[in-house]
Amino acid sequence: MHIVKIGDYEVGQGKPLLLMAGPCVLEGYEHSLAIGQAVKAICAKLGVPYVFKASYDKANRSSVKSFRGPGIDEGLKILAQIKKDLGVPIVSDIHETIQVEKAAEVLDVLQIPAFLCRQTDLVYQAAKTGKVVNVKKGQFLAPWDMKNVVTKVEEAGNHNLMLTERGSSFGYNALVTDMRSLPIMRALGYPVVMDATHSVQIPGGQGTTSGGQSQYVPHMARAAAAVGVDALFLEVHDNPDLALSDGANMVRLDRLEALLKDVLAIDKIGRR
Repeated sequence: MHIVKIGDYEVGQGKPLLLMAGPCVLEGYEHSLAIGQAVKAICAKLGVPYVFKASYDKANRSSVKSFRGPGIDEGLKILAQIKKDLGVPIVSDIHETIQVEKAAEVLDVLQIPAFLCRQTDLVYQAAKTGKVVNVKKGQFLAPWDMKNVVTKVEEAGNHNLMLTERGSSFGYNALVTDMRSLPIMRALGYPVVMDATHSVQIPGGQGTTSGGQSQYVPHMARAAAAVGVDALFLEVHDNPDLALSDGANMVRLDRLEALLKDVLAIDKIGRR
């Protein structure tokens, strides 16, 4: 397996389980920083490498009226300041090729959303930056189909790649996670991430917004740790009921530490 370096962290076989976590979308500098500070403190206590996550733009909303975030210019300014204040790496989504160069100046990890994982130009240009690229497996793809995504990144001369599981479409407005996908994608030679919050999303399930079943996030995270993953992706909020995006599937900040303790305990057994 290729070992991927994110800042001072190493991700992959034999390396500590990494956490990518934060609010779904930037809801202002102070609020986002506060969540990052709280998550960082928990990770420091538990010995977990931490990467801050928040989107500057959520381009794939159910409704044109849904909150998308501050946009790339203001969003990258906020993320750059959070990166400086927290002293941790940053990951955020990119949606178009025109965003790649500007985003790469700030982000440590360029994340390709699941809906865009087959967009060749986007994946290839992201890889050409040399930055770590985290590609979320499309809800419409089999895990073995991610081999084509891997090839695109490799042909760009980049081996700084992670692959993320976030569930597969199961009829209308439903996702299911096939845990076989984790070892299948891992066998492609790169670290695998479990997105335990989007895996319990109900896409478009509330008409103009997506729903979710956040009560199952701990089950998904613990199951993934038992199967074996290299990183965990969680969207976290201090008050999910008031979150401006994806609140229905987010982890409450005050429940994060207990969840991570469970996951780490299972991860430790699996590594033995």
